[in-house]
Amino acid sequence: MAAEVYYQAIGTVQSHSHLNNLNRHQKHQNNIVRLVARDFISGNGLSRRSTNRSGRRNCTVIRSLASQTSVVDPVLSPSRSNAGDSNKKSNEAALILIRHGESLWNEKNLFTGCVDVPLSKKGIDEAIEAGKRISSIPVDVIFTSALIRAQMTAMLAMTQHRRGKVPIMLHNESERARSWSQVFSEDTKKQSIPVIAAWQLNERMYGELQGLNKQETADRYGKEQVHEWRRSYDIPPPNGESLEMCAQRAVAYFRDQIEPQLLSGKNVMISAHGNSLRSIIMYLDKLTSQEVISLELSTGIPMLYIFKEGRYIRRGSPTRPSEAGVYAYTKRLALYKQKLDDMFQ
Repeated sequence: MAAEVYYQAIGTVQSHSHLNNLNRHQKHQNNIVRLVARDFISGNGLSRRSTNRSGRRNCTVIRSLASQTSVVDPVLSPSRSNAGDSNKKSNEAALILIRHGESLWNEKNLFTGCVDVPLSKKGIDEAIEAGKRISSIPVDVIFTSALIRAQMTAMLAMTQHRRGKVPIMLHNESERARSWSQVFSEDTKKQSIPVIAAWQLNERMYGELQGLNKQETADRYGKEQVHEWRRSYDIPPPNGESLEMCAQRAVAYFRDQIEPQLLSGKNVMISAHGNSLRSIIMYLDKLTSQEVISLELSTGIPMLYIFKEGRYIRRGSPTRPSEAGVYAYTKRLALYKQKLDDMFQ
């Protein structure tokens, strides 16, 4: 089983005004991430800026961190393992999206939202199975929400990865946390994958519905009203978030912090929630507000995208580590899998 996950408890979104302060919170988080990256990578000299799809310049200190764990990886292609090419942008990268496995409140049919509930036994099994499906797909950096069920899913999934790298949570809640969690072995860093937790990837905050049984809620408020709260795009539950509000924070974080990783050639895994991932998929697939409300994501089923020449191409969910359709599409993934096969045969 996976090692115990220690995580930062981040306060839930409590009102609409919290979202109005998104820019201020984002700027604060970016400053914190710079400090974490500085501590983890001492003067590696890598570029710290990149351009996103809209042409805007973004600070991407996290990219330096991801480079530290992948640029010398012998399993990766020669162009990735050559330190002289570390500043070159790859025209291709893998993006893996995983909705967390079933939680204990999913099991009890309760509205969970931003309440921090762990995985059920079934959810643990789902996370492990998800890891088997992506065990031959490269992962350079992991993003999770601030909630334990998403972090457990990421950690359990990575125990199944054939490369055997260790996911390490980056703690940025205080100067002491940053100092005490430093890694001083360069060899150990090279065999690690940074895991970055962000509240912006949290599940939609369900307000006054959180903790209520879904069937009892439908009986109290009426099925049509509950359906409107759950499935409409812009109508929030009482004192909660609409999908539109969730999308504002999740997509903004994806564009500012995750997309630059893909542009630089890093392979990214995101372990998050139904609504935050629906929001990101809406952005990736250019869905309308009407199309996204009918999108359903199963717990513990990974979804693979290829980021290539500025476009996101959905490849579906790998059904097993040797999924032919996944590896046939891109030479880079096929070579990675072949090197893993050669290493462990």
